[in-house]
Amino acid sequence: MFKTRFFPIYPVQYLSLNPMISLKNYSQSPLLSTKAKEYLGFTLVTLTIVVAGTLLFLFDPASSKLFPPSPFRSLTGLYCPGCGTLRALHQLLHGNLVGSFGLNPLMIISLPFMIYSYVAYGLKTITGRTLLVWFVPPKVIWFILQAILAYWVARNIPFAPFSWLAP
Repeated sequence: MFKTRFFPIYPVQYLSLNPMISLKNYSQSPLLSTKAKEYLGFTLVTLTIVVAGTLLFLFDPASSKLFPPSPFRSLTGLYCPGCGTLRALHQLLHGNLVGSFGLNPLMIISLPFMIYSYVAYGLKTITGRTLLVWFVPPKVIWFILQAILAYWVARNIPFAPFSWLAP
């Protein structure tokens, strides 16, 4: 079911040729249960991570034409907070932690949080148990956003020590 701001839309209703036959009940019945949708979502996320990780391990983003260049860098000539992430992950998959940190330190710092989120999502989906969940106050979220924006600006300053943040 698609919801708009004003009323729900049932796409199957529009397929009915006979106005006396209502397909509303059929369009509301779920094809998959909630648990099956959760398993499917976790499976798709895992499959995406495995395929992307395999491609990053096999092909070097610095020399391969498989990965597109950064659109922001191509348009502006400046580095975005994500510039260097693919090359950093490639270095990390090959065991070069120092090299990956040099390409994108923000990504390396945020990676443990992303791994924790993935493990918590998977554990809840598969076993129903949850890991420790903490509430992040809005002030912390705003601080993280400001830190990312400051990192974005700082890595584009062409003087040391800021130029060390550029990939």
